[in-house]
Amino acid sequence: RHKYQELSSSGRYHDAMLSRLANVVTPLWRLPYQEQLQVKYESQRKILQTLATHLEELGIDVQKPGGLCCPLQPVVPSPVINGYRNKSTFSVNRGPDGNPKTVGLYVGTGRARNIVCVKANHMENIPPKHKQVAQCYEEFIRRSPLDPCILFHEGGHWRELVVRTTSHSRTMAIVTFHPQELGQEALATQKALLKEFFTCGPGTVCDLTSLYFQESTMTRCSHEQSPFQLLHGEPHIFEEVLGLKFRISPDAFFQVNTSGAEVLYRVVGELSQAGEDTVLLDICCGTGEQWPLSKIIGIEMVEKAIEDARWNAAFNGISNCEFHSGKAEVVLPQLLSLWEDARPLVAVVNPSRAGLHYRVVRAIRNCKSIRRLLYISCKPEGEAMRNFLELCCPSDPGKKLAGEPFAPMLAIPFDMFPHTVHCELVLLFTR
Repeated sequence: RHKYQELSSSGRYHDAMLSRLANVVTPLWRLPYQEQLQVKYESQRKILQTLATHLEELGIDVQKPGGLCCPLQPVVPSPVINGYRNKSTFSVNRGPDGNPKTVGLYVGTGRARNIVCVKANHMENIPPKHKQVAQCYEEFIRRSPLDPCILFHEGGHWRELVVRTTSHSRTMAIVTFHPQELGQEALATQKALLKEFFTCGPGTVCDLTSLYFQESTMTRCSHEQSPFQLLHGEPHIFEEVLGLKFRISPDAFFQVNTSGAEVLYRVVGELSQAGEDTVLLDICCGTGEQWPLSKIIGIEMVEKAIEDARWNAAFNGISNCEFHSGKAEVVLPQLLSLWEDARPLVAVVNPSRAGLHYRVVRAIRNCKSIRRLLYISCKPEGEAMRNFLELCCPSDPGKKLAGEPFAPMLAIPFDMFPHTVHCELVLLFTR
């Protein structure tokens, strides 16, 4: 304990934690950017080699030069390398000095009981505005007589902070609060104090466009489970992508790297080879993308994101879109079972790291109209690999995979996350 205090007071322990945080979250930050791209290219090459091996085990001959399952293009660089994130999530926990009201990012694990919350000041991928809001939130909770909520069963209230920004410097802050046993009057007091701090107090330097408050007794809560309460400002922030305006709600999905998303969407549009008579099926569409096609059908689980998508289409004067709210594994099979449209159908999927539900893959496989599929994955070595095999394996009546298998034709990695080991892989499948 004395050694811990001595290290903390000297600052060496804190500096060590800052360095460790940078190495954990952004492990490539010391490398020149071209070397980062090469590291990512090699990792994607190994993923495609693994996919080729698995497909061969299924009796499918897809080997291309280099042992890959399809040609791999160079990693498309991010137009912005530093401070590119438009969304950051900050936790509340004990800092290197032991203060439980520290706002930052975790180092360590709960299992090992060595978690330390370190300020994000030196993180290359987080913009200054996000760091500023996090610093102000830390100042606010340190002034508050209420404890932070580190473990739900131990009590406390102040929890994580989410900051979202746009290229036009619009800023949304979302504070999560555990109500515990507080009554409505006490909750109203805390909301008023939070609003006052960011509108009249030291937090005014953040110039927030929107300030939201969510009472949550769970790790993650949707708007339907616990509504986001607007304490100050505008209910949405707005972003422009490829000349179109997009409305963003507190929990709506939007690509974390806006300039990188523009490059990604442009290439996806080209790869779809969709003409004016094409119908695009956009699964996990988030706030929606609009393409010059005869019709776009979007499916998204987050209801507020669908509301945003409908608003976006209407605002941009696009009338060829229809959006469905609900789980893709429920909505898509129903939609495709009734499909009688003769127009070409192209599918684009952009799931979370958990990948696509098996019923979604099965619905795509069994829809004869879908001849071209673009799979966008932020973690192709994870559950997405299972999806790839389900899409490409021979027909299997036992698994109700009656449709003709797809084949991987082209892979293009996009560096949406400079300084980290991650990138977005676009895989084109045809049949």
